[in-house]
Amino acid sequence: MMLLTIRRARQKSRTLKNTHLLYLFYSTNTPPIATTKAIPAYPFVSSNVLSTSRIDELHPKDVVLSFNEWFMSRKNPGFDRIFEILRTQDDITADIAISRFNLRLSEMLVLDVINYEKNKDVLSCLKFFDWAGRQPGFHHTRATFNAIFKILSKAKLMSLMVEFLDKYMKQRYFHKARFYNTLVIGYAVAGKPELALQLFGRMRFQGVDLDAFAYNVLLNALLEDGFYDGFEMVLKQIKFRGFEDAITHAIFVKSLCQQTELDRAEEYLRGLLRIGGVGLSGIVVANLVDALCKNKEFTRAASLVQDFRESGLVPMEQAYSVWIKDLTQAGELSEAVEFLKGKNLVDGYVPDVFRYNSLVCRLLRENRLEEVYDLLMDMKEQDILPDDVTMNVTLCFFCKVGMADVALELYDSRAEFGLSVSSMTYNYLINTLLGDASVDEAYLVLKNAIQQGFFPGRTFSIIADALCREGKLDRVKELVLASLDRNRMPSDSMYNKFISALCRANRVEDGYLVHGELSRLDKVTSRSTYFDLISGFNKSSRGDIAARLLIGMQEKGHSPDRRLYRAVICCLCQMEDPEKLFYSLLEVQLSRHEPSCFVYNYFIDGAGHAGKPEMARDVYEIMTRNGITPNLQSDILMLQSYLKAGKIADALNYFRDLSNRRNLGRKLWNTMIVGLCKANKPDNAWNMFWEMRSTHLRPRMECYEELVKLLCARRDYYKAICLVEDLMQVGRRVSSVIGNVLLLHSLQTQRVFSAWMHSRDLRNTKDQSLALGNLIKTFSGGSNLDSDISQIEELIRQCFPLDIYTCNLLLRKLSISEMDLACNYFERLCKKGYEPNRWTYDILVHGFIKYGRPSEARRWMDEMFSKGFDLTEATKAFV
Repeated sequence: MMLLTIRRARQKSRTLKNTHLLYLFYSTNTPPIATTKAIPAYPFVSSNVLSTSRIDELHPKDVVLSFNEWFMSRKNPGFDRIFEILRTQDDITADIAISRFNLRLSEMLVLDVINYEKNKDVLSCLKFFDWAGRQPGFHHTRATFNAIFKILSKAKLMSLMVEFLDKYMKQRYFHKARFYNTLVIGYAVAGKPELALQLFGRMRFQGVDLDAFAYNVLLNALLEDGFYDGFEMVLKQIKFRGFEDAITHAIFVKSLCQQTELDRAEEYLRGLLRIGGVGLSGIVVANLVDALCKNKEFTRAASLVQDFRESGLVPMEQAYSVWIKDLTQAGELSEAVEFLKGKNLVDGYVPDVFRYNSLVCRLLRENRLEEVYDLLMDMKEQDILPDDVTMNVTLCFFCKVGMADVALELYDSRAEFGLSVSSMTYNYLINTLLGDASVDEAYLVLKNAIQQGFFPGRTFSIIADALCREGKLDRVKELVLASLDRNRMPSDSMYNKFISALCRANRVEDGYLVHGELSRLDKVTSRSTYFDLISGFNKSSRGDIAARLLIGMQEKGHSPDRRLYRAVICCLCQMEDPEKLFYSLLEVQLSRHEPSCFVYNYFIDGAGHAGKPEMARDVYEIMTRNGITPNLQSDILMLQSYLKAGKIADALNYFRDLSNRRNLGRKLWNTMIVGLCKANKPDNAWNMFWEMRSTHLRPRMECYEELVKLLCARRDYYKAICLVEDLMQVGRRVSSVIGNVLLLHSLQTQRVFSAWMHSRDLRNTKDQSLALGNLIKTFSGGSNLDSDISQIEELIRQCFPLDIYTCNLLLRKLSISEMDLACNYFERLCKKGYEPNRWTYDILVHGFIKYGRPSEARRWMDEMFSKGFDLTEATKAFV
């Protein structure tokens, strides 16, 4: 019902594809066959094809109704009820229920019933056969026994068949001759010719003989299993008793064909023809035709068919069927189709459903859709009862011609006419729906397919990906769990994507559930998916599960990095009883690794980021107690843990203590200076910076940047300029970060330029920073840009690398005086490849509002919002 509702909602907007093929399809008669090549080697093939009229238009509902009627013609409600009882009830209850039908048992009725479900429910067929044999007044015949033996043999239930025969040996239903005949036939069909021979010997000893039919079945079984000595012996017995008939001739020719004595086989067959066709049958001709085709002697086989047809002495239906089959298997599809049409017109030959199906399947595979349509129409007109293969091919055909709605209507009715959908049909139907962007319909079909035991791996991944993109994760979860329940595994990439999608949607518990199911089936979740799961549980403050996952990923061979350890440890430190959880995880990690610094360092780092310097120091001391000397990274992390927690005195004391234990290198000095800056301690950072410079070490650029930013934020521009001068004196270029900070503050106050002028007066040396000073002067005091903007950009490049932040500063400077110039500059930036960001748009919006141009401000806001940006708080207040 859900599938039908979705489909109806989409039908109005869906257009039919492949108009030409649909035009061909909407007809009542059989259209002509399109052939692709002449066949001079087969002179008996008629060039005539059926000619029909076409109906210009027919509604798809009429097509559905027509095929529904055809498919329903194969159903027998009474037989359906019998098999439902056999499938769902125990033996005693089923016996009573079937007896109430008051069936008039006959050989024909039993054959009809057991053949009705022979391809789907063999066990129920056997149960009915057994039930019929126990009914008063009915005795199984050779035909019914042979039929059940063939069904069991085709289903490869040989052990069940042998068990049945052994049971039958203990029940002497019939007189001795029929009893032995049945057993010999049964063991022969079951692939036990040696047992059949033993029984044959036993019955001969008791003075009982086989009938002609049983002799032939035994002879064929010996040939099939390669018992050539036994074959010759039984053949002599047949001839001696005068039982030799058309079936015997067919088996003998088959033996010659198996031994590749094709010339002898043909001579034997033509000899029978010369004496008036005595002993000839369609099957004997079919055997030789099949052997010639398998030997790639198609012209010779065609000549044989032609000669025997012209003789008029042999029914040719079986030979025709074999010829069509072999042409089809050889890929000669045009010849097979044209032969079928010609023989239908001339001889009235109608193939069985199996021959039609094999030809239709090959044509469908090669996209010869008009010919597929023709054959389906032929089958309907000839009143051939469709089987599962026919119905599946029909659904695939509708998918290929773009009539997915018709295919879905027939698919929805599958239970009414007992259709078992094949994997090929599921693939066609699902892929057609996906191509039509009908993801919901494809999902419902796939869900049903999985419930039926079919699992399309690649298609599963495509649908799951599409559902994930649409945020329909509950449906993906249903598909995954349904697959796992049936021990069918999605691809590794698919279920990892699904778990990650659940985590991103804040459904980490569901992701963990899927992960647990996969672990139960010994599937290894990917490293990135473990990261997503752990991150999800960290966000939900479930550090205990995150820690469990961290350990689990290591057991699966994945290595977590420092950031993951840090995130898990930070989460643990926010939970109740953090020390217990923290040290438990540390203990597990130490047990998993050889003694070294790196595990301890991860925990020092994590505790430091969690604001737990005392725990970090405890880990540091545990490391030393365990005989491991802390490395430089250990000291840096320990120092950072004090600084991050604002324990400045402890950090300074620790730093001084380090100076007594090791040579303070550049990394430790840089860590201390940057940490003090981030802790908002400008005086300590300033003193530490110059103390480092006194050791003739050069601080990293990050030290200059952080300290300049902090000093400018404190309006201590003179010290900031001194740091910049020191940077240039050691031969290093000003970074974009420092340059942008100076220009930003220059826009806000002239004190930056005053500080620069004061530092210049004190130097008494040639000014090495004239370009930077001129740039600061240009940006100071809110004055207009007197020079061309290109010259300003070139001046900036002389001082530091220009980036989008710098461009925004220039844009802001222009917007102070002239918005049109600012807009022109914006266009210029875009042409030069710069990507405008939130602040770029905000500057323009703010400027237009300030100058009383609201319509233009609105236009820029609309463009800004379309890019996913929002106004800054300052501009929102201004609006």
